[in-house]
Amino acid sequence: MRLILERVLNWIWYRPNLAKWFLWPLGGIYRLVIEIRRLLYQLGLKATTTLSIPVIVVGNITVGGTGKTPFIIWLATELQTRGYRVGIISRGYGGKADNWPQHVDSSSDPQLVGDEPVLLARATGCLVVVAPDRVAAGQALIAKEQIDVILSDDGLQHYPLNRQLEIVVIDGERGFGNGLSLPAGPLREPKSRLVDVDIVIVNDGSWSHKGAFRTKIVAQPVYQIIGSRQKSLEGFRNTTVHAIAGIAHPSRFFDLLEAAGINVIRHPLPDHAKPDAATLAFGDDLPVFVTEKDAVKCQSICHENVWCVPVKLEFDAENGDRLIQSILTNL
Repeated sequence: MRLILERVLNWIWYRPNLAKWFLWPLGGIYRLVIEIRRLLYQLGLKATTTLSIPVIVVGNITVGGTGKTPFIIWLATELQTRGYRVGIISRGYGGKADNWPQHVDSSSDPQLVGDEPVLLARATGCLVVVAPDRVAAGQALIAKEQIDVILSDDGLQHYPLNRQLEIVVIDGERGFGNGLSLPAGPLREPKSRLVDVDIVIVNDGSWSHKGAFRTKIVAQPVYQIIGSRQKSLEGFRNTTVHAIAGIAHPSRFFDLLEAAGINVIRHPLPDHAKPDAATLAFGDDLPVFVTEKDAVKCQSICHENVWCVPVKLEFDAENGDRLIQSILTNL
């Protein structure tokens, strides 16, 4: 049911149609509420908390995958190579822990703390703390370990937490869709919000914004989830594979594989869905490809022909250096 709903909404948001106008009144109400809420924080009528170390918020103003998680991995890695001790906080979407905040490492159960925090912990080696209240998450992180800077995964709209730097990641293929607010369109906040953020990252595609840094997602060597083999995507050229993607924009994953000359049988899942053994079994000997986010949830149910396709964001040298210098200057 969730997958059907996601497909319907994406059709309304990203395809020319009249259905959006039936939802437009709700979108207007949503936008008004969001604007009033933000104004209350700006005027000091709602309390904000400033932590003792700088906070960089990495978020988006649209619903759905924009490449935010790969960017956080890139940024955490770049800061660590320059000697910064980096911590990451997140909401822990989908986590079912009884108590918050929760400390996350590479062996944490994604059922309890969410899939993306486990992926971030594995990919960066950073201490990750999750809680619906990001102020509490940040305070728990600082109490646990000496940190120089906190990266907030998402949280652009979580105004109780003060931030030194706001970075927005935008899907360059889909942009802002029909430009309307939820639920009529994909916008969490109006497009004018970009005026106030410090840095805009455009991921792939042709959508543009003045002063934005452009990047693209690049596939890395794939590896067996159960086993030790690694292969380049080139090694699967002209091979037919089953591809599973429980992410917000599964077509991006499928398109990436097809661009490498792989014949893809597409199996989209709802965002954050938990695959089970039946999800990975197709009654044939074809390889099964999964995203990194799905891989952290299916280690215990994999067979040897299930492969993870890791990705990373790639900037050209000039843009990457210019971006990191801009971030360090702001800090």
